[in-house]
Amino acid sequence: MGYDSVGILINKKEEILIDMNIQKVAFVLLLTMIKITLSAQQNIPIYKSKNYSIYSDRVIQGNFEAKASSDRELTSNYRSANADRYSPTISFKFSINEKDNEMPYNCDHKVTLQSVNGECNTNVIFGKQLLDVSSNDIAQNLPENTIWKVHLDMRPVFRDFKEKGYFLLANGEKLYPADFRGVYIAGSAFPLIWDFNNLHTKAELELKDTDGDGIYETTLMMNPKESTKKTDSHWKLSKNTAAFPQYKSEYPLSDAIYNLSLEEMENAVEKDSTLRTGKEWAGVWTRDVSYSIILSMAYMQPNVAKNSLMRKVKDGRIVQDTGTGGAYPISTDRMIWAVAAWEVYKATGDENWLKTVYPIIKKSLEEDYKNVYDSKTGLAKGESSFLDWREQTYPRWMQPADIYESENLGTNAVHYQANVVSSKMAELLGEKDTALKFSQIAEKIKTNINTYFWMKEKSYYGQYLYGRNYKSLSPRSETLGEALCVLFDVADKEKQKIIISNVPTMDYGIPCIYPQIPNIPPYHNDAVWPFVQTYWALASAKAGNETSVLESIAAIYRAASLFLTNKENFVAETGDFAGTQINSSNMLWSLSGNLALIHKIIFGVEFETDGLKFHPFVPKALKGKRTLNNFKYRNTILNIEMDGFGNQIESFKVDGKSQATFSVPYSLTGIHTVKIVLRNNELESKINKVKNYITVETPEVIYSKGILSWNKINNAVSYKILKNGKYYKSTTSNSTLLKSSNYSEFQVIAVDSDFVGSFASEPVPVVNPGYVKTYEIEKYVPKSLLKYENYSGDGFVEINKKVNTSISIPVKINKKGIYAVRFRYSNGNGPINTENKCALRSLKLNKKFVGTIVFPQRGKEEWSNWGYSNSVQLSLNKGTSVISLVFEPWNENMNGEINQAFLDNMQLILLE
Repeated sequence: MGYDSVGILINKKEEILIDMNIQKVAFVLLLTMIKITLSAQQNIPIYKSKNYSIYSDRVIQGNFEAKASSDRELTSNYRSANADRYSPTISFKFSINEKDNEMPYNCDHKVTLQSVNGECNTNVIFGKQLLDVSSNDIAQNLPENTIWKVHLDMRPVFRDFKEKGYFLLANGEKLYPADFRGVYIAGSAFPLIWDFNNLHTKAELELKDTDGDGIYETTLMMNPKESTKKTDSHWKLSKNTAAFPQYKSEYPLSDAIYNLSLEEMENAVEKDSTLRTGKEWAGVWTRDVSYSIILSMAYMQPNVAKNSLMRKVKDGRIVQDTGTGGAYPISTDRMIWAVAAWEVYKATGDENWLKTVYPIIKKSLEEDYKNVYDSKTGLAKGESSFLDWREQTYPRWMQPADIYESENLGTNAVHYQANVVSSKMAELLGEKDTALKFSQIAEKIKTNINTYFWMKEKSYYGQYLYGRNYKSLSPRSETLGEALCVLFDVADKEKQKIIISNVPTMDYGIPCIYPQIPNIPPYHNDAVWPFVQTYWALASAKAGNETSVLESIAAIYRAASLFLTNKENFVAETGDFAGTQINSSNMLWSLSGNLALIHKIIFGVEFETDGLKFHPFVPKALKGKRTLNNFKYRNTILNIEMDGFGNQIESFKVDGKSQATFSVPYSLTGIHTVKIVLRNNELESKINKVKNYITVETPEVIYSKGILSWNKINNAVSYKILKNGKYYKSTTSNSTLLKSSNYSEFQVIAVDSDFVGSFASEPVPVVNPGYVKTYEIEKYVPKSLLKYENYSGDGFVEINKKVNTSISIPVKINKKGIYAVRFRYSNGNGPINTENKCALRSLKLNKKFVGTIVFPQRGKEEWSNWGYSNSVQLSLNKGTSVISLVFEPWNENMNGEINQAFLDNMQLILLE
């Protein structure tokens, strides 16, 4: 090689090196630009409200931050706002037999604890308010592990037992010695709780008289060092979740929360292959598991879902496992089981499953048609679906019998859909006539929900119809019910959009009800439940409301990332998990909802009998590429890619081939790819974002000598009077004159300066005495020999599954008209809030079925605690008729063994 050739070669090498250096610099510059772009994107919030912001990889709320270091790891420095605050001033109250009965409502004892050598002592007389409060406690904390000894003088109660034979409680009930079951303490600071019905769950809350001197005592550890106000600071995926759908996106926070929920889903599967309700809640609960299955467990855990549903079947019918007054038929949303069973069928196509569940659902519905359907409205009676803590969503005056008579939005949406899916099942199984029957009943429920619940002035549905012989609509919103009406098409398409735009929502999420009830601590009241938020998100997506969908996702992601678990609930006002009456981590329906956000909203999967359909909904703030791999559908596995944003599909390909229909058939087998490109369509939407609001208190009304009067309510500027459930007149006074009436029911609503009303008061009957006739039942069947007290007449009679299964009472009618019939009864088979021993019977007029009478539990072993059943209205002609109370096969309660009550008398009241 010559010199010139070598020089040319050297020059070329230099040119190559220079070019390589230029490329390297360009590459470094490109990486730098990408990093700058990614960093900028990471610093642009996906969602921002006045209280918190969500970014692609983190959540910031004030001084708190949760961050996803990867799709499998999260850290959080969150602490409850009150984690380091424990006021020495305690509000508390005593309770006999786990009821709020010591002093008038909202009248509490208050004491500032002053520790001496780590111990405090407080002496209180039952029923006499103690106020021993220091004004210097604002900046103070009670020392950790302070011992508080409480001494309660119960001698006034026992003195009245001896002298009068009973003690008159603050709630107006007479307590007889045989009914005294214990005395408890309730209150505002842990370990105290305000949940009177569940005081027995903490042994230290029961006071004992160990030496028989009438002084009951307990010792409490206040401000315990181990606090429930703290959560974990770090989560890292520790389980192999590869068997389940794998999600990846450009948003590490979303991916990590998804994987957290997968892991908690695995934690929720018990050894017997059923779904555990929550970390603190063992076992399968009907409504919890059903709502979870509908959200995502039907396809994520189909066999476990089946096992769980079948665990809630007894004697071939759906079990209502718990609820007010002894469960069914006061609590009647068990039919959500049917909707869950149908979701399992759609996901699996298992015909044997369909044949198994259909007879169960059919039998349960046929019982409900007799026991809980209102012949006038065509609606189902009973408690709010899932909102089953009486004081949290109902006025205090409503007894379980009143709740049975109420007609709730969410529960009726459930019954509508249960009839719809039963019609579809019957059609598939060749029962065309039965399918038509179910369909017709569903349409009647749908029509009457829109007739009785729709509030044109608010542009959403009301909460429930309530009252006694005459009902009115509570105008509060009830979020789960509103969402179900959208999802199940109870509301038409126009109403769906209107509802999502107008139901009140708050900064931390949408509360269960709005506005809130005064002086009720957060749980269902003043609280957000993530599973309800998910149903709201699903309804929002269906209505095409992008703002509402994003707000819902943000509310769920904020809580899950800061708390590092799927909590059951949190306070609507503060967003804090501490402060609600009861809470749990690893909650089944919360984690099920989190998974549904990705599967059923972002990717929009929808199970139908003929295939899997896709209706994606990606808010613009979450735009980009994402994948959902290993998604199992019947006999196929789908690997899904999606790009873009909006709720319209630009292109849909299966295995690279374009399809005009955005679905895959149920017959597909093997592994397939689905690629979806969204149209990036912009969506305009609005929501009704509001501040928290608490109504004024409910008046307590009395009638005497032609005057209706009530207590003055703080912050009320006027009072609205209802007569027979309808507006009568308004006044600024706290009394009004009434004209004489044969029979009318009056209620009073307190109204504040914003024109927001309280609950309507307990109905007060104004009646001509001649219009009420009482029949002592012991005159018609042999009386009981048991020594209970406080009855009328010469005694009372027992009814159970073997004794007095049919009681007939002849009545002579002098005036044709509409009459209400009710019974005075006692049922001491359980507490007022739970268990399953509500007694029920069919009411017959001249051997024809006319309605159901319920005798809910009134207190455990409180057999001298008498109250009234619900009323059934009858059209009676002049002359003699026979009213019968009969135990029929459809009158079985959920216990199956104990269906017992004691009857004192029957009242017949001429209404009109």
